[in-house]
Amino acid sequence: MHVLATAGHVDHGKSTLVRALTGMEPDRWAEERRRGMTIDLGFAWTTLDPGGSVAFVDVPGHERFVTTMLAGVGPVPAVLLVVAADEGWMPQSGEHLDALAALGVHHGLLVITRSDLMEPELALSDSRDHLADTPLEGVPAVSVSATTGAGMDELRAALGDLTAALPDPDTGADVRLWVDRAFTIRGAGTVVTGTLGAGRLRVDDELELVTPDGTRPVGVRALQSLGRTVQEARGVSRVAVNLRGVPLEAVSRGDVLLSPGAWLTTDVVDVRLHGPRGTAPDPADLPAELSLHVGAAAVSARVRPLGADTVRLRLRHPVPFRIGDRAVLRDPGRRQVSAGLTVLDVRPPALTRRGAAARRAEILAGVDGLPSAVDELARRGIVRRADLVAMGVADLGPVAVAPAAAGWLVDPQRATALVADLAAAVAAHDAADPLDPGLPVEAARRAVGLPEARLVDALLRHADRTGANPGLVLRDGRVLHSAAAGLPAPVRAAMDALRADLERDPFAAPDAARLAELGLGPRQLASLVKAGELLRVADGVVLLAGADDRALDVLAGLGPEFTLSTARQALGTSRRVAVPLLELLARTGRTARTPDGGHRIA
Repeated sequence: MHVLATAGHVDHGKSTLVRALTGMEPDRWAEERRRGMTIDLGFAWTTLDPGGSVAFVDVPGHERFVTTMLAGVGPVPAVLLVVAADEGWMPQSGEHLDALAALGVHHGLLVITRSDLMEPELALSDSRDHLADTPLEGVPAVSVSATTGAGMDELRAALGDLTAALPDPDTGADVRLWVDRAFTIRGAGTVVTGTLGAGRLRVDDELELVTPDGTRPVGVRALQSLGRTVQEARGVSRVAVNLRGVPLEAVSRGDVLLSPGAWLTTDVVDVRLHGPRGTAPDPADLPAELSLHVGAAAVSARVRPLGADTVRLRLRHPVPFRIGDRAVLRDPGRRQVSAGLTVLDVRPPALTRRGAAARRAEILAGVDGLPSAVDELARRGIVRRADLVAMGVADLGPVAVAPAAAGWLVDPQRATALVADLAAAVAAHDAADPLDPGLPVEAARRAVGLPEARLVDALLRHADRTGANPGLVLRDGRVLHSAAAGLPAPVRAAMDALRADLERDPFAAPDAARLAELGLGPRQLASLVKAGELLRVADGVVLLAGADDRALDVLAGLGPEFTLSTARQALGTSRRVAVPLLELLARTGRTARTPDGGHRIA
């Protein structure tokens, strides 16, 4: 299926044209038919040969209903721009064209209607002049009379060519269905309609409904497309969705149905402006508040100029945006389209420091609105992998070299800088408290502003791989300078003497007198344990690091079972050391007690 929208001045024959093409009545309301003008969105469809099924979104042409017109055109990829031969180009023709140009719509047909009332050449020439320098310049044109049928065969042929040229939608894309109608059906409940631009919907799908009041889960009870009940609908198509889990009063035009967890909603975006006819307006000339039109939604937006063609928009309520999305800014007071826009950043940084807006403008000057994993990661430094995907980044392959943990990615250059910052933080801590070397992982995370403690290890592994590690190690939950660097000289000298003692007699833990002689009190011993130099077996009982593994090797030679006494003798130590050492081995699962009170290797 293909979906096209009409556009053009009021009473130029848009609805009559759709009626002639489809045999259906697009004006749904009796008031519309009585007044002879469209005041709300209408929908009709037909089958072209060739071309397949084509649905039409018939939009109002009256100036008072421009917001409704934008709701119909926003999600649609192509347009029939209608101009009456007897009236020619009119004010709403121009505003509709400005909106289409702002949205970047470049597929369409120019249709000169009512050619039975006046020769169409003048209106066609004038319309061509207005289309110059817009995305619709050079689109095919057809002159018709819906009353007499003249030119309708040519129009159907042109429609077939147009639909054949439209790009294939991505049926694997995440769903974003803008609601343009909401109503109830007896026995079914709430039904919403919209144009599904990409992705696919299935019966029993679970979705998120985003409204100005927040987000709620909903289910798909049933689907219709072109008046037929279906089990699945694929973009691009007109769909009616019977929702489960939401009353009618909770949903309205401009709300949106999303694939769960796949989108970021935001009320602050940085955007690049586009003029309706090419030249971007000066952001300083824009009103402080405009109406933002995206999809079928209209949201009030506060405008903050940044650079020559970039602004920050603060929206009245969050909207699901992705990088590269197109939208329209309209000035309701002046009744005109102010600018089109391309979304550059859906998670922009706060601008709190003096000169931050100017620096931000410099960064955005190099942003093209095409989501790139490498570029986004470089700009953000640290970002969740899922957020990159939700921003619209399709290919994460190039960022595989980045340090990653717990769903986070870190830009490699930022990672190297963070490791240097971490080394400085550890050095500063060690200088302030030499007997407590290193930082606990959580303190290290806070010191360099990481969002997740597991990223500390990822940074150190990155530094090892790239040769940028300034001598940091992660040991026993602490980030340390390697080899107990930073310990005071007297403590290092005492450790050297104690190491000599224990290398001669590995399990003869020094007594209190020897420790006092070496000047190793509780704080000094704790610092050596944290540095990985000593193993604390019990209060006042320390051995060299690795003594537990060495003891296990000795005990393994005693046979399948052994007693405390035989263990003490084999290790050449006292009960003061043997008892807590065996308890340590049992706690760590390396030995076990036997039923008769002995011990065995586990």
